[in-house]
Amino acid sequence: MSQDGVDLETSLGYLLKEASSALRLAMEDVLRPLGMNVTKYSCLELLAQRPGLSNSDLARGAFVTRQSMNVLLQALEREGLVTRPAEAPVGKVLPTRLTPRGRRALDKATVAVRSVEVRMLAGLTEPEQATAFRLLRSMTRSLRADDGPA
Repeated sequence: MSQDGVDLETSLGYLLKEASSALRLAMEDVLRPLGMNVTKYSCLELLAQRPGLSNSDLARGAFVTRQSMNVLLQALEREGLVTRPAEAPVGKVLPTRLTPRGRRALDKATVAVRSVEVRMLAGLTEPEQATAFRLLRSMTRSLRADDGPA
Protein backbone atom coordinates (compact mmCIF):
# COMPACT_ATOMS: atom_id res chain seq x y z
CA MET A 1 0.00 0.00 0.00
CA SER A 2 1.32 3.44 -0.87
CA GLN A 3 1.39 6.13 1.79
CA ASP A 4 -1.50 7.96 0.11
CA GLY A 5 -3.38 4.85 -1.00
CA VAL A 6 -6.24 2.95 0.53
CA ASP A 7 -5.54 -0.22 2.48
CA LEU A 8 -7.95 -2.66 0.87
CA GLU A 9 -7.80 -4.91 3.93
CA THR A 10 -9.28 -2.17 6.15
CA SER A 11 -11.32 -0.14 3.64
CA LEU A 12 -15.02 -0.33 4.47
CA GLY A 13 -15.86 1.00 0.99
CA TYR A 14 -13.87 -1.79 -0.65
CA LEU A 15 -15.45 -4.41 1.60
CA LEU A 16 -18.95 -3.09 0.76
CA LYS A 17 -18.15 -3.24 -2.97
CA GLU A 18 -16.82 -6.78 -2.55
CA ALA A 19 -20.01 -7.81 -0.72
CA SER A 20 -22.14 -6.08 -3.35
CA SER A 21 -20.34 -7.94 -6.15
CA ALA A 22 -20.70 -11.28 -4.36
CA LEU A 23 -24.41 -10.62 -3.80
CA ARG A 24 -24.96 -9.68 -7.44
CA LEU A 25 -23.15 -12.80 -8.69
CA ALA A 26 -25.17 -15.05 -6.36
CA MET A 27 -28.42 -13.38 -7.47
CA GLU A 28 -27.49 -13.70 -11.15
CA ASP A 29 -26.78 -17.42 -10.60
CA VAL A 30 -30.25 -18.11 -9.17
CA LEU A 31 -32.08 -15.82 -11.61
CA ARG A 32 -30.42 -17.09 -14.82
CA PRO A 33 -32.37 -20.40 -14.90
CA LEU A 34 -35.56 -18.31 -14.69
CA GLY A 35 -34.57 -16.30 -17.77
CA MET A 36 -33.86 -13.26 -15.63
CA ASN A 37 -31.04 -11.07 -14.42
CA VAL A 38 -30.77 -8.66 -11.50
CA THR A 39 -31.88 -5.61 -13.51
CA LYS A 40 -34.95 -7.36 -14.90
CA TYR A 41 -35.84 -8.67 -11.44
CA SER A 42 -35.35 -5.22 -9.88
CA CYS A 43 -37.62 -3.64 -12.48
CA LEU A 44 -40.40 -6.19 -11.89
CA GLU A 45 -40.04 -5.87 -8.11
CA LEU A 46 -40.25 -2.07 -8.30
CA LEU A 47 -43.39 -2.31 -10.45
CA ALA A 48 -45.00 -4.77 -8.05
CA GLN A 49 -44.41 -2.41 -5.14
CA ARG A 50 -45.11 0.84 -7.01
CA PRO A 51 -47.35 0.22 -10.04
CA GLY A 52 -47.31 2.93 -12.67
CA LEU A 53 -43.71 4.10 -12.21
CA SER A 54 -42.19 6.03 -15.09
CA ASN A 55 -39.14 4.94 -17.08
CA SER A 56 -37.02 7.49 -15.18
CA ASP A 57 -38.23 6.29 -11.77
CA LEU A 58 -37.58 2.66 -12.73
CA ALA A 59 -34.10 3.51 -14.01
CA ARG A 60 -33.20 5.26 -10.75
CA GLY A 61 -34.59 2.38 -8.67
CA ALA A 62 -32.73 -0.27 -10.68
CA PHE A 63 -29.48 1.74 -10.87
CA VAL A 64 -29.37 1.89 -14.69
CA THR A 65 -29.63 4.66 -17.28
CA ARG A 66 -32.99 5.76 -18.68
CA GLN A 67 -31.90 4.45 -22.07
CA SER A 68 -31.08 1.01 -20.64
CA MET A 69 -34.40 0.93 -18.81
CA ASN A 70 -36.28 1.87 -21.98
CA VAL A 71 -34.66 -1.05 -23.83
CA LEU A 72 -35.52 -3.38 -20.93
CA LEU A 73 -39.14 -2.18 -20.79
CA GLN A 74 -39.56 -2.78 -24.52
CA ALA A 75 -38.26 -6.33 -24.05
CA LEU A 76 -40.53 -6.90 -21.03
CA GLU A 77 -43.50 -5.69 -23.08
CA ARG A 78 -42.64 -8.09 -25.93
CA GLU A 79 -42.43 -10.93 -23.36
CA GLY A 80 -45.85 -9.98 -21.98
CA LEU A 81 -44.50 -9.22 -18.50
CA VAL A 82 -45.44 -5.53 -18.41
CA THR A 83 -47.87 -3.24 -20.13
CA ARG A 84 -47.62 0.46 -20.98
CA PRO A 85 -50.24 2.63 -22.64
CA ALA A 86 -49.61 3.66 -26.26
CA GLU A 87 -50.01 7.29 -25.23
CA ALA A 88 -49.29 9.04 -21.96
CA PRO A 89 -52.47 9.73 -19.96
CA VAL A 90 -50.84 12.88 -18.54
CA GLY A 91 -47.72 14.65 -19.80
CA LYS A 92 -45.07 12.41 -21.35
CA VAL A 93 -44.96 9.64 -18.73
CA LEU A 94 -45.99 6.16 -19.83
CA PRO A 95 -46.96 4.41 -16.58
CA THR A 96 -45.81 0.78 -16.58
CA ARG A 97 -47.69 -2.05 -14.87
CA LEU A 98 -47.05 -5.75 -14.34
CA THR A 99 -49.23 -8.19 -16.24
CA PRO A 100 -50.44 -11.41 -14.55
CA ARG A 101 -47.64 -13.20 -16.42
CA GLY A 102 -45.15 -10.66 -15.06
CA ARG A 103 -46.46 -11.22 -11.53
CA ARG A 104 -45.97 -15.00 -11.87
CA ALA A 105 -42.40 -14.52 -13.17
CA LEU A 106 -41.66 -12.14 -10.30
CA ASP A 107 -43.04 -14.57 -7.72
CA LYS A 108 -40.59 -17.28 -8.89
CA ALA A 109 -37.70 -14.83 -8.98
CA THR A 110 -38.50 -13.52 -5.50
CA VAL A 111 -38.23 -17.03 -4.04
CA ALA A 112 -34.81 -17.40 -5.70
CA VAL A 113 -33.57 -14.00 -4.50
CA ARG A 114 -34.81 -14.64 -0.95
CA SER A 115 -32.78 -17.85 -0.89
CA VAL A 116 -29.65 -15.79 -1.62
CA GLU A 117 -30.47 -13.29 1.13
CA VAL A 118 -31.05 -16.14 3.60
CA ARG A 119 -27.62 -17.57 2.66
CA MET A 120 -26.01 -14.15 3.03
CA LEU A 121 -27.44 -13.63 6.52
CA ALA A 122 -27.02 -17.22 7.75
CA GLY A 123 -23.94 -16.44 9.86
CA LEU A 124 -25.59 -13.55 11.72
CA THR A 125 -27.87 -13.62 14.73
CA GLU A 126 -31.12 -11.64 14.57
CA PRO A 127 -29.65 -8.78 16.63
CA GLU A 128 -26.59 -8.72 14.36
CA GLN A 129 -28.87 -8.60 11.30
CA ALA A 130 -30.81 -5.69 12.81
CA THR A 131 -27.53 -3.87 13.52
CA ALA A 132 -26.29 -4.48 9.97
CA PHE A 133 -29.51 -3.03 8.51
CA ARG A 134 -29.31 -0.01 10.80
CA LEU A 135 -25.65 0.64 10.00
CA LEU A 136 -26.08 0.30 6.24
CA ARG A 137 -29.10 2.63 6.25
CA SER A 138 -27.15 5.16 8.31
CA MET A 139 -24.18 5.04 5.92
CA THR A 140 -26.47 5.51 2.93
CA ARG A 141 -28.20 8.49 4.56
CA SER A 142 -24.83 10.04 5.39
CA LEU A 143 -23.63 9.73 1.79
CA ARG A 144 -26.88 11.12 0.40
CA ALA A 145 -26.94 14.10 2.77
CA ASP A 146 -27.04 17.41 0.91
CA ASP A 147 -24.31 18.88 3.12
CA GLY A 148 -21.49 16.94 1.49
CA PRO A 149 -18.11 16.51 3.17
CA ALA A 150 -17.29 18.73 6.13
